Amino acid sequence: MSASPPTSDGAVLQVLLGSNVAAIADVIRTMEAIDRLLPGNDGLKWFNLLYLNVTQQVQNQPSASGWQDPAWLGRLDVVFARLYFNALTGWLQGAGNVPASWKVLLKSRFAHNVDRIQFALAGMNAHINHDLALALLQTDADMKVIPHLGSPQHNDYERVNSLLESVLPTALQFLATGILGELAQDTGKIGRLLAIWNVSAARDLAWEFAHHLRSLPNLNRTLALAAQDQITGVLGRSLLLPFDSLPAQPSPPTNS
Repeated sequence: MSASPPTSDGAVLQVLLGSNVAAIADVIRTMEAIDRLLPGNDGLKWFNLLYLNVTQQVQNQPSASGWQDPAWLGRLDVVFARLYFNALTGWLQGAGNVPASWKVLLKSRFAHNVDRIQFALAGMNAHINHDLALALLQTDADMKVIPHLGSPQHNDYERVNSLLESVLPTALQFLATGILGELAQDTGKIGRLLAIWNVSAARDLAWEFAHHLRSLPNLNRTLALAAQDQITGVLGRSLLLPFDSLPAQPSPPTNS
């Protein structure tokens, strides 16, 4: 952590330490408070705002047929958000156990020539690829259930995937062009980033990884999580590279 942390960090830490996150409303309220405190040149602001935006949209666009296990899904959302808040709290307190996947974003918060959407997706990468499997295991333990493919819990999880697929491009577009007082950024970069990092694929891998972790003894589980953390960090760094280093988005096929 920098020897001279931004002046907003102390206030953000106070928000985190003073928050009792027990329901989705608490998650949203905490992220709103963080958003108000972070300056526009802080890359963390853009992940936090994206997370806030998609959480609100998913809450406002429930499954057309209703959730099959809303208690499980609500618990997962809260446990999942707490892992983000815990990583940020640890970073702001100078803790030594902050996951490497989160350090990639937090060390680069004020990097130049990195677009808002890159910061946002680097945070989503850390949160989903590292945190989501842990959130699934904790939620399943709390709710005393082990979901299987085709279970009510898995069906709700997959419906969230579909919602995220639909709202994420719009949310990224908003970050690039719709922030009052901020210069517009190139929305053409969104497709190139989403070609590298796909939210549904990442969530499906997190589900499978949680299932894999259940079968491992404690030491092997710790080693598997450490390896996953390092891999997630590598992907996070790729998302924060200058855009001229990123692969071009594939051209759509043409009819001959």
